[in-house]
Amino acid sequence: MLMKVVVLYRPGSDHSRMVEDFVRDLERRNRGSSRVDLVNVDTRDGSATASLYDVMQYPAVLALQDDGQLLREWEGTTMPLLNEVSYYTHQM
Repeated sequence: MLMKVVVLYRPGSDHSRMVEDFVRDLERRNRGSSRVDLVNVDTRDGSATASLYDVMQYPAVLALQDDGQLLREWEGTTMPLLNEVSYYTHQM
């Protein structure tokens, strides 16, 4: 099973630095092999993704199968633990 992580956030917002640091730390932890996409919620794609998965708070971390099925979701400014997300960034 192939999985990826999508992080919906607003660049330049109060939480953007926290999100970017989280993604950087996750990629460092996984030696660059992470499948993490940073998506601006103010773009057409970001808005569509937020709507599709009923995201109400930002930032939002979505763990998805490659077919788009939602496996796990975290919303709000309390970011998940790196261990929790790391599992979803590897190919199974």
